[in-house]
Amino acid sequence: MRYSANHKMETREKLLASSATSIKKSGFATVGVDGLMKAIGLSGGAFYSHFSSKDELFRAIVERELAQSLDRLNGEGGMDAVKLQRCLKQYLSMGHVEQPEAGCALPVLGAEIARSDMQVREAAQTWICRLHEGWARILGSDSLAWSVLSQCVGALVVARMLATPEVQRDVLKSSYDEISRRITDRPFD
Repeated sequence: MRYSANHKMETREKLLASSATSIKKSGFATVGVDGLMKAIGLSGGAFYSHFSSKDELFRAIVERELAQSLDRLNGEGGMDAVKLQRCLKQYLSMGHVEQPEAGCALPVLGAEIARSDMQVREAAQTWICRLHEGWARILGSDSLAWSVLSQCVGALVVARMLATPEVQRDVLKSSYDEISRRITDRPFD
């Protein structure tokens, strides 16, 4: 049975979405091709009609996820100071800590991206630099934009490492308050 080109694109998108969710929960190295394909109701052999290797899939996931993160973190219709405050509050939230599969790819995939080949790292750099440029325009400072971006990702990583919600909340609130102070010299309301 022959499938249409549209069917192949839809299957590829399902595989990307499902795989992204799986690896954001469990890590890329722990998820096998058969498991990824089974999650969308296909055999492991069908994988190779979409990707030549698991590394190619990872590259596609990184590009897809970082593009989505850029859209969320830069906001539709552009970002301004008010939207940035709202974005930071949402980013540094317990909901984001508790649902890594639904959030930003950087805190969960950053270490795996760093260990990946140059193509993956270059793709990640492209998207991260786009986010930085948007935030630098709003904040009026390249270095402050890098600092805020790094602190947000780091705070989320640290909060997810911790065992108790109380301490996780302390990390998030401290980071949010410090970023707020640096940006506006007063906490966001």
